[in-house]
Amino acid sequence: MGCVYSAPREEPAMARAAPVRDSSFIEKMKKTGRNIVVFYGSQTGTAEEFANRLSKDAHRYGLRGMAADPEEYDLSDLSRLSEIDKSLAVFCMATYGEGDPTDNAQDFYDWLQEADADLSGLRFAVFGLGNKTYEHFNAMGKYVDKRLEELGAQRIFELGLGDDDGNLEEDFITWREQFWPAVCEHFGVEATGEESSIRQYELVVHTDVNMNKVYTGEMGRLKSYENQKPPFDAKNPFLAQVTENRKLNEGGERHLMHLELDISNSKIRYESGDHVAVYPANDSSLVNQIGEILGTDLDTVMSLNNLDEESNKKHPFPCPTSYRTALTYYLDITNPPRTNVLYELAQYATDASEQERLRKMASSAAEGKALYLSWVVEARRNILAILQDMPSLRPPIDHLCELLPRLQARYYSIASSSKVHPNSIHICAVTVEYETKTGRLNKGVATNWLKNKVPDQNGSSSLVPMYVRKSQFRLPFKPSTPVIMIGPGTGIAPFIGFIQERAWLKQQGKEVGETVLYYGCRHEHEDYLYREELARFQKEGVLTQLNVAFSRDQAEKVYVQHLLKKNKENVWKLIDEGMAHIYVCGDARNMARDVQNAFYEIVSEFGNMSQPQAVDYVKKLMTKGRYSLDVWS
Repeated sequence: MGCVYSAPREEPAMARAAPVRDSSFIEKMKKTGRNIVVFYGSQTGTAEEFANRLSKDAHRYGLRGMAADPEEYDLSDLSRLSEIDKSLAVFCMATYGEGDPTDNAQDFYDWLQEADADLSGLRFAVFGLGNKTYEHFNAMGKYVDKRLEELGAQRIFELGLGDDDGNLEEDFITWREQFWPAVCEHFGVEATGEESSIRQYELVVHTDVNMNKVYTGEMGRLKSYENQKPPFDAKNPFLAQVTENRKLNEGGERHLMHLELDISNSKIRYESGDHVAVYPANDSSLVNQIGEILGTDLDTVMSLNNLDEESNKKHPFPCPTSYRTALTYYLDITNPPRTNVLYELAQYATDASEQERLRKMASSAAEGKALYLSWVVEARRNILAILQDMPSLRPPIDHLCELLPRLQARYYSIASSSKVHPNSIHICAVTVEYETKTGRLNKGVATNWLKNKVPDQNGSSSLVPMYVRKSQFRLPFKPSTPVIMIGPGTGIAPFIGFIQERAWLKQQGKEVGETVLYYGCRHEHEDYLYREELARFQKEGVLTQLNVAFSRDQAEKVYVQHLLKKNKENVWKLIDEGMAHIYVCGDARNMARDVQNAFYEIVSEFGNMSQPQAVDYVKKLMTKGRYSLDVWS
């Protein structure tokens, strides 16, 4: 996809602006009568969503919960949680990149590593969010679970391991339905029979409002898009002009594109291998259809205010704003909704069978889970499709806006070098478009939005809200070190930046080592990306080897791993004698694994090692930073 979900972690915690620490979470819990705190380490919002659901659940058992961002509190206070009766800390921890903590859990992770605290009075449980296609599956959840026990805390329920490559929602529900009985048993409480379908926010409609006080899509500060001030980050993105948007492929059904974003005067710095995050907007026709089906004036200006006045989260998204802005810029309306959304919406279905169907899909019964999987997940039904296919389901739009998750930024590997292009950032991406089992055409939010960004001198049609996320995908410190780059499809993106940089270093008179690329596409005359640029780099002697696999130009498919094996002696020589650095970018599910297996074979054969020794050798290359991955699934 060209969209990266695996950026390795940000710069050290020290370099980030310290968030404003609230008073102690213990004091807050005492003041508001809470006994369960659910911390979340979240990069894309899912762990935060799960934490909110668990804290809301507590009500059913006569307990009171609160979800908390570890970045906002001092977690050394965990040792004091036992001061509160029937207290429990739950951790919903996502793993990001190559086994790293999410940005908001970095400080907590650092503290855990250094802490020698006595947590003997603390009771805890952990649910991890990961993806099995990655090497370090659920590393963060596993680490937090193990480390808290080492510090003396008492685990009251087993570690849950959610797999986003399978069905993360089902993993969470299955864990949660066994977690609560364990809590009840531990504390000697039982379910009150009260369901937790309670509104978290109240609607305020603004009839007489100063439009200068209304959010129109900004992520943080009001009017930040009109009055831009550095530094630019996730809460304060820079509006970059698109100066180039060209189609890269010559044929085929797909649309592969190269975009250039102008970052002049932004003070944004980036290095080859970093990621650019962009905030997309939903398709206006989807937004209009939701407004139509719910009979709403989308230009109504409103606020959703948290009923819990002590909460740090005053609104689910920037308010006041209009329903149109919320559905366009703030809410995810294209992903299949999670079961809690269906559960809460069920009350609004006037047809008994539709109401029952929604409740069943949100239940923990095997039949309900199977129905949710087939009717929602596999059919890729988004909220609009559900409303269309359930004619009696017409929820109030404000409740729908409260329930939908936030629209997330999308990450792309930067396809340029700042040494050559200090004032622009290049993106290489493929538009996502597919037909669902219900015959609907689903389109990827960000790639289709980017596709329509046409360069023009003035006007918002070419503006992209963006910021840069640091990665650890870096060229070797010494330019003379050889590099082996493997990046089929849009996985070539960071390597265009790497090769540009090596060409620049060569022009500076530096001694540049061998620069070897393994690239792959379907057809030579259809989707060979950056063909002219690569040919030029090869001619100039910067790109010392260009190996291209055209997977579908012959009867049997040829992929990058086949070419690696074909050149195995040369590959081993570069690794063994040249101390080469290896880089892999692209699909995590198949390609990255197949490439890694090819390296195991090469190392085993030429290094005279057994398979386990070869595996260990490659893992050591990773530890030393000589084998780097930038992969997505």
